[in-house]
Amino acid sequence: MMKVAVFATAKKQKVLKLTAREIKMAKKITKKMTFAELTESNPEAVEKLLRKGMHCGGCPMAMMETLEQGCDAHGINPEELVKKLNEKRKSKK
Repeated sequence: MMKVAVFATAKKQKVLKLTAREIKMAKKITKKMTFAELTESNPEAVEKLLRKGMHCGGCPMAMMETLEQGCDAHGINPEELVKKLNEKRKSKK
């Protein structure tokens, strides 16, 4: 089964078709990851960020910021968000 994930880079928006195997191989998410690293290694996490009101994954200026910095700017607890993102990532395995 193919999953489709959309994410933005500083240069352009990309659409990826990910297999279940590729989703399983996604890196563990940490609060020290930049948004660029997060969207590249775990593009399905962008959906969760959008639901939290964090459009950082589509903002070219935020691509070099860490997830923790984005959470601080939006008043979100970074540890809780990282935990939820990793739970979602693990549930895809």
